[in-house]
Amino acid sequence: MGNFFHIAKEIARDAGAIFKRMATTTASEYAAATEGRSLLDRSERGKLALTGTEAKTFLQGQVTNDVEALTPGTGCYAAFLTPKGKMLGDLRILETDHELALDTERIALQQLFNMIRRAMIGYDVQLHKRTLERGLLSLIGPEWQALAGTAGVPEHEHSHLEAEVSGVNVRAIRTDVGIDLLCDSKHTDQLKQGLLDDGAQTISEPTAECVRIERGRPRYGVELDDAVIPQEAGLNERAVSFTKGCYVGQETVARLHYRGKPIRQLRGLRLLAPVDPGAQLTLGEREVGRVGSATFSPRFGPIALALVRREAEVGARISAGGAEAEVVKLPFA
Repeated sequence: MGNFFHIAKEIARDAGAIFKRMATTTASEYAAATEGRSLLDRSERGKLALTGTEAKTFLQGQVTNDVEALTPGTGCYAAFLTPKGKMLGDLRILETDHELALDTERIALQQLFNMIRRAMIGYDVQLHKRTLERGLLSLIGPEWQALAGTAGVPEHEHSHLEAEVSGVNVRAIRTDVGIDLLCDSKHTDQLKQGLLDDGAQTISEPTAECVRIERGRPRYGVELDDAVIPQEAGLNERAVSFTKGCYVGQETVARLHYRGKPIRQLRGLRLLAPVDPGAQLTLGEREVGRVGSATFSPRFGPIALALVRREAEVGARISAGGAEAEVVKLPFA
């Protein structure tokens, strides 16, 4: 194994001009995202809100996590599924004093909207569009805690509170890598400039993706789609409650959890050379998956996430689009 990683480091160092250029141009961004305070505008994420006396009761029966356990200032991560337990999307749910705020990958927004509109009939629930009305800025890196106005956010992921940052009223939301700031869209530019003036460094989407991949977190539309059951992607602990009542897709999710074993699992790949997303993974002559997200990490070299069949166990050497790869447990970092 030591020789494998020695070779990987040598190849990473000499991977070619494009990858050397990537490492050079993103070195400061990567440092800001992992050691300092970096800024990424994620306002394009899909945003909805639910109000009404039965909003929590309604959503409880539609998603995988325990919505009714929420209180104002708390939140959770959840999935919404087909009746057969396959993922239609994932979302963050925040309870405030007056609504349930939802945000999701833009690619899953229409499915979430359709699901709510279809299922809400008969409930005292009102659905509100918020995508264009709300800006969302992510501060990534440990130094976000030095930001004035956010010191009171609890450590638990998805905890949130109202605050004032750079003269803008925001909802500060704890994430696994820092904090998100949700504001009225008309104030997004003011908030962004204030954060930059306060020492934040703008980073690109690829740098943020590198951090996500290192942490082993799958993304809907890349690793996750309507062929994936949450347990296959390692989401049970984060996104699924096995003590709440019934919800759409529960039977499949519960049966797999208590009685079955998924035929594939989310794994990391340590690569000897960069590969493209979608590259075929083979163990011997057998296909065992496809590359999901892939990146060139300044810390780990070429790495990727993939849903891999269970016969490709941790430690197995496989082919990833012709490049040698080792299957590893997540997270990388």
